[in-house]
Amino acid sequence: MNAGTGDRGELFVDGINSGRTDGVRSGRGAVAGGGTVLFSDAPGGGSPSAAPASARPGTAGTANTANTASTASTASTASTAGTADAVSVPHARPAPRPQPGGAPARTRKAGRWAKVAQRIVPDDLQPEVLRVELTELGNAFRAYQRRPEPDLAVLAELHDRKARAFALWADVTADASLREEADRAAAAARTTREMDANRRGVPVDGEGPAVERLLTRGQGVHARNVLEHVRVGAPFPEAEARLAVLMLTLRAARSGTGNVTGQDLGGWLQGDAERVLQELVDVGWLLLPEDVTADEALMSRPEEPAQITVPTLIPTQPRPFFFGKVTRARLSGWAQKVVGDRKLRKKKAGAATRLLAVYTAAHSRPDGRLGGVGEDAGLALDEVAQFCGLRPEEVAEHAGLLVAAGWLAEEADTTDGRLRARLAERVLPLSGLL
Repeated sequence: MNAGTGDRGELFVDGINSGRTDGVRSGRGAVAGGGTVLFSDAPGGGSPSAAPASARPGTAGTANTANTASTASTASTASTAGTADAVSVPHARPAPRPQPGGAPARTRKAGRWAKVAQRIVPDDLQPEVLRVELTELGNAFRAYQRRPEPDLAVLAELHDRKARAFALWADVTADASLREEADRAAAAARTTREMDANRRGVPVDGEGPAVERLLTRGQGVHARNVLEHVRVGAPFPEAEARLAVLMLTLRAARSGTGNVTGQDLGGWLQGDAERVLQELVDVGWLLLPEDVTADEALMSRPEEPAQITVPTLIPTQPRPFFFGKVTRARLSGWAQKVVGDRKLRKKKAGAATRLLAVYTAAHSRPDGRLGGVGEDAGLALDEVAQFCGLRPEEVAEHAGLLVAAGWLAEEADTTDGRLRARLAERVLPLSGLL
């Protein structure tokens, strides 16, 4: 028997009458360098051998002495047995260890263990409903962490579930550390629920009216920052210009640009809209596109609003406040609700009165009272007057108009340089939650 390579580099072995054995593959090492030839163990292509032929009796060895008698005998035996494709066999993986009852043990890929609070949930944890709840709870916490914005009510409920599940887990396993984890989760649920109530202005103890607030406490802080920016930075002292500056600032608060329609401007400024808009453009506080005039901006419709730019709010400039698009939209909607209040419109309230409504709503406590408590009760009259474009002695008159429109629940007190009053119950959802 002779072994060698064909024209295309295939390995072949000559059998009887110089016949070639097809489909023979080499093991480690080339034939020319003393490689091993593998054959099928059984005639007709039986199961492939897992060991080199040289390691088994009755099979071909190395091809270095192909003309010896033993090699010829081996080749004759191989030719008689027939030829078959030799297949290299991969290392067999150990079978999973059987569990009691004959069922194979379950295998799990690395990193796929169910986990909650950095603890692995055992596969054999009983009762089954506890294991499922712990697994789902871990997934729920991870899903919450991927939320774009927090929801404290949802987080409090997750902490409640964790407290109940870990308490049962502690009972089942008698693990004191699980009991401590359950107690911490219960405390976290209470704290989170209190934080959520404070943000929304809802009494935690259930006393008092449960009012659905338009702003959270944090958004109320942002609203007061915007109002303060307008109070000290408006380019004109009159109320109409200050109202326009407030509303346009809220539209452009994030990027320095925003959209406005003629309906918006007419609703804010009524007959003074074109004059005020042109004055703001003339002093450079407001920019309109080059091909748009103030009159054309007043004709813009919702499907094609006019774009406005407030240079002082462009991100490349020092900016007075920072908040996200959700908060910007919420603040703009809140101010629009105040300025467009139905009863204020019915009383034909002017710009100064509506600015006073905005200021009182933003600076009220959850119960509707203005300003702080004690000696700081009420609002500084001179600051209120400056924001509204009024003189301090004129504030009481406009506060009376708010009482008539059902915005304030009682007559305002303007003694000692302070404005003291309380929002009407219908206005409480608009409170800034001091």
